Amino acid sequence: MNLCNSGRAACYTGRSVAEAAEAIGAEKPDLVTLNEICQDDVTTLERAFAQVHTDDRAVSAFKAAGDRPSGAATRCRNGQPYGIGLLTHLAAARTRHTVHSGIYPMQDVTDPEERAWLCVDVPGVLHACTTHLAATSVTVALAQCAHLVDSVAPMMRRNTGYAPTVLLGDLNLRRGGTPDVRSCVPSGYLRIDDGALQHVMATTDARICCGRSVGMHGATDHPGLLATLTIGGGAPP
Repeated sequence: MNLCNSGRAACYTGRSVAEAAEAIGAEKPDLVTLNEICQDDVTTLERAFAQVHTDDRAVSAFKAAGDRPSGAATRCRNGQPYGIGLLTHLAAARTRHTVHSGIYPMQDVTDPEERAWLCVDVPGVLHACTTHLAATSVTVALAQCAHLVDSVAPMMRRNTGYAPTVLLGDLNLRRGGTPDVRSCVPSGYLRIDDGALQHVMATTDARICCGRSVGMHGATDHPGLLATLTIGGGAPP
């Protein structure tokens, strides 16, 4: 899970709903991205998120990964769609937002799970995206990352105008790896990671000052990543 607060921003990536809800309550993030999650669990975490942003309107979004053999969604063991999620909050009930999502055109055909991307666009305020890139091929993961930064992010700017952009998730690419995740970071973006596969990238008007791991008590295969950002002089998204 990736959590982000703006002004003091938090970003997490993990799988356990109970641990994620506890982390949300403790860290009070402004933006949360979720990988490897069932659809109904996003709704559960939205309730936990709303409890720490009682003056604002909580917003959640979910995108199921594709399942190549069936041509439908990948499913959790309980039958729910399985994929990625995003939580944020809007400062006023009248603030409009748009959810964008899709399946990457490039996939590892040996992997039955087709990887997806998901964005929430708050015009003039913030473009926030999450993804969980291919785990079976670093070449495909890099191509998917390039599609996110070179096609998806510009698409939102064309549709609703420029806003600070934050991209978070499990990229299955490493700093210093082959290929190096930094080859996917566009000019004009900042980036931090957890020392492994989780990354936060942001345009330079969303300044990243620091990041740390948040323990998930063995509930997932890696800890959460908490990043602190300042967006637009510290105003929350």
